[in-house]
Formats: sequence, structure tokens, C-alpha cells
Amino acid sequence: MADPILELRDVRTHFPVTQGFLFKRDLGTVKAVDGVTLTLARGEVLGLVGESGCGKSTLARTIVQLVPTTGGAVILEGKNLTTGSTTEVHDIRRDLQMVFQDPYASLNPRMTVYATLAEPLLVHGVCPVADVPARVAELMRIVGLAPRFMQKYPHEFSGGQRQRIAIARALALEPKIIIADEPVSALDVSIQAQILNLLAQLVRRMNLSLVFIAHDLSVVKHISDRVAVMYLGKIVELGRAADIIERPRHPYTRALVSAIPTPDPDVERTRQRIVLPGDPPSPMNPPVGCAFNPRCPHAKEICKSSVPRLSSFEADREVACVRVEEIANL
Repeated sequence: MADPILELRDVRTHFPVTQGFLFKRDLGTVKAVDGVTLTLARGEVLGLVGESGCGKSTLARTIVQLVPTTGGAVILEGKNLTTGSTTEVHDIRRDLQMVFQDPYASLNPRMTVYATLAEPLLVHGVCPVADVPARVAELMRIVGLAPRFMQKYPHEFSGGQRQRIAIARALALEPKIIIADEPVSALDVSIQAQILNLLAQLVRRMNLSLVFIAHDLSVVKHISDRVAVMYLGKIVELGRAADIIERPRHPYTRALVSAIPTPDPDVERTRQRIVLPGDPPSPMNPPVGCAFNPRCPHAKEICKSSVPRLSSFEADREVACVRVEEIANL
């Protein structure tokens, strides 16, 4: 990809596990993100999917530097965020904003909508103080809220309205990239569609780049240009959204796609779903070889000894599986 706006190079985020208060004993390391390499183009929507606990949210927080990296580099328009000073990261955050999963938890209950949206404008000096009320009103209109509600508090809004406020706050600094961490998973289905359509409109209207994190592939398909599938801290498949959904190549992606419900009840009754045995392994003690091999229906001895790398398999498709060519013909 020529001139990506965001680039992740072998990003690792590990958390040490200790025991004891005065005399701490090292018990191991949780490898929440373990060697992720990705690129994001200008104006692109990249979907990031996987089971709960696979490292999606940790990766999101690592990108915006809410969680420090253990290794690798997060590069935004040629600037390495992992080596920048506090002041440099502060300035770069104007271009990189985040929308969190729970809109009620991410909004300060003691602050009105006006105070919430005005704060980033004042902290970063985006506009003169006299122009802040007009800018806050404009942000509310952009996300479909009436400006007359700006003196209300978060508890006075519905879940969908609160998420719109969170999106407006992310847009306040006119960022180039938004990281949306499961922004619709806590909302009703009808409200999910509204928020997804709003994000899609904003991407087109404001030429935003978006990293959209979810565990529901049907939601990701609706909004994404490309999809990255994550398992136990690693990317196992990467490609165009339509290709991933229609022709999944990695056994884990196949299982995720098979779980997408079909609106036709006759088809739903007859379709075959791939049910994976067991639970995902602990990121503190991952399996030897391919991390997916204990649950993979196609695992062989080579999968228990060889660590697969994310490599090109087809045009615009990368897969981390040593048996991908054999499985593709099954």
C-alpha cells in the first residue's frame, strides 16, 4: 500500500503478571498483542474482528497510546508514536481519536454535553473561545442531535444518543483517523444500524480513515473495505471484506463466518455451522506452534511445531496458516 496514513510494524503489547506485595514474584507475561503488522490507507475503513479476549481492544488502545507498546512501532504519517515525547503525542492526538464501546462509561456524568464537546476544543486551542458554542452546536447537528440539548447530562440520553455524543467528541478536533472499539455492541439492533450509517456517512463526508472493531462479522461487512481477523494477539487473515466473508481461507475465519445468522429461516435451519471445541488458550501460556492448532479441525503435526506467518495467498489476501492451500480445496 503506497503512503498509508497509519502503519503498525510488529506491534507487541505484553503485561507482566506478578504475585505478592512487598516481595513480588514474576509469574509470567500476558501477550495481549503479539506481533501485529497492519496498514491503513487514507479514507479506508478497516474492520478488526475476533472473539472476546483476542486482543482487539488492547490493540486499539495501543494505537492511540493509551497503553504503551512492549515492542514494534505505531507510525502516523511518518511519525513514530512509540518514541515520541509526551508533547509530541499530545499534538498528534488531534489526528487520532477513539470511540469507546460503552458510551455511558466513556462520558463524564458530571459534565454536560456542551462541556464534553467544548473540552477538546479548548485544550487544543482549535478555535477562539467565543466561537466554541457555535462549534459545539455544529458538532451536535453533524451527528444528528439537536443543539438545544447541549446543557443536558449523559444520563438524560438514550444509549444511541450517548454514542452519538461520543462520536461528536471524537470529531471535535477534525481527526484524520478514528478508532471505534465495538461502538454498537451495547446498542439495540435498530440503533446499531443508525450508528453504522452515521459512521459510513462521516467517513465519506470528512474523508476519515476508520478502524472499526467488532466481534460480529455481519456488522463489519456492512461498513468495512478490508477486514483483519485476530486470534490470540495475532492477525490470522487479512483481505477485502467481501472476499473474507464469501471465501474465508483460515479455519478460524471459516468458523466465524459460519456463525453469521441468515435471515431466511429455511436456509438457517439447514446450514452447517462450524463449532470450535474448547475455549481460546490463555495469552499467558499460548500453544506451541500455531496458536489455533488445539481447536483447529484441520490441524496436523506440522501445526504443532511450525509458527505460521501472515503471508500472501491470493491477490489482496494474506493468511497465517501452513496448510492454507490444502484447506482452500476442501
